[in-house]
Amino acid sequence: MDLTSVIGLVLGIGAILVGNVLEGSHMSAIAVPTAALIVFGGTIGATVLGFPGSVLKAAIGAAKGAFFNDRQGGIETVIEKTVQLAYKARREGIIALEEDAQKAEDPFLKKALTLLSDGMDSKHLEETMEIEMANMEASREAGAKVFEYGGGIAPTIGILGAVLGLIHVMQNLTDPSKLGGGIAVAFVATVYGVGIANLVFIPIGTKIKLKAKLAMVYYHAVLEGILSLQNGDNPRMIEEKLKGFLSQKEKDAYVPQDQKAKGGGAVAMGKKPA
Repeated sequence: MDLTSVIGLVLGIGAILVGNVLEGSHMSAIAVPTAALIVFGGTIGATVLGFPGSVLKAAIGAAKGAFFNDRQGGIETVIEKTVQLAYKARREGIIALEEDAQKAEDPFLKKALTLLSDGMDSKHLEETMEIEMANMEASREAGAKVFEYGGGIAPTIGILGAVLGLIHVMQNLTDPSKLGGGIAVAFVATVYGVGIANLVFIPIGTKIKLKAKLAMVYYHAVLEGILSLQNGDNPRMIEEKLKGFLSQKEKDAYVPQDQKAKGGGAVAMGKKPA
């Protein structure tokens, strides 16, 4: 679970609701079903209209990723596992890595190791996996665009709801009992539109894009490790090369694999990213 997403969503919506109560208003004042139907229904309908089904499906999966952390373990896990595979390849040969490919849960790692153990040359292996990465990145970017699009049109739909509410008010100027409901729809619809855009759609889209970039860094590290294995690079050289994917803070805290081995530490890699 990505706690920052949960905390941000709860804090953002909660602050507005609490502020509304502190102003002396009641929750019922902003709980207007008609306004919710116009804004939420209109926004979702327009978004569904604007994107094909495959992109909408990708957006749902990407939204889940915004609230759950990837499970692949990070760059340090890539380094440790790649070094382990390098020692194994030196002892038993590249073909011995086929067993590790079968055990890998991450489809990207599984495919890369399979191509490696099958003897594909480095140029074609790199091209094949780069196409795979580009496809994954495009899918996540498309998911982010769905939420950004929804965040862009929600305020407009809110204004539409406000206009409809004002029309209702103008039609019932002679009946004071109906004026309150029309005015409520007008103002609450605007609140819903601006609120859902800035508290939900746009932040989720932003997080999807950020996590997509972080995932690509991870996959680039995996691919670089696989290519180094194919080249027969020294395990320590591979370790130093892959450390380039770490941030400066992570580099400062990094413990070399030979020191970890003395301590008996080991981390498994190959889980599928969320």
